Amino acid sequence: MPVKIRLARHGRKRNAYYYIVAADGRAPRDGKFIERLGNYNPNTNPATIELNFDRALHWLENGAQPTDTARAILSYKGVLMKKHLLDGVKKGAFDEAAAEQKFNDWMTDKSSKIQAKVDSLKADKDTNLKAKFEAEKKVNDDRAQAITAKNVELAKEAEAAAKAATEEATAKAEAKVEVTAEASAEEAPAEEKTEE
Repeated sequence: MPVKIRLARHGRKRNAYYYIVAADGRAPRDGKFIERLGNYNPNTNPATIELNFDRALHWLENGAQPTDTARAILSYKGVLMKKHLLDGVKKGAFDEAAAEQKFNDWMTDKSSKIQAKVDSLKADKDTNLKAKFEAEKKVNDDRAQAITAKNVELAKEAEAAAKAATEEATAKAEAKVEVTAEASAEEAPAEEKTEE
């Protein structure tokens, strides 16, 4: 029975996550499996991988063949590196302590690279948020300036209209005074004539 280490799809449409399983190569993708080795969620950045390291290594040592994606995941988590080093120990290239030291160095380097990626993603996110905030602030300032300019313009128009209205009222009052003065001037000579 050829055993494969592969992914079994779960989750809803456009939001899939996967189980990492050891299954018979003849079984359907999401069907029966021998053992569940972990989870893989590609929806996060970086992808979330939970893996039972020892069981995955056990299956690889016993001849299980990983699919391409499963091989990439196992390589990312260091299972293939550990298997390679253990094969070197079996062949006598180096002892187990040296293999463990090499693996620990490799894992330290790998974790620092992953942490650097997480930090850069966080820094990019913070920069984008800051840029969006600045752009929004600029738009708000522009709107406030436009509203202020419009209010000043409306105030000038209202002041001009009020000034025109007062001038018109003053002109009408002066015209009325003149008409009244003319009318009283005409009445005054008539009264003088009657008195004589």
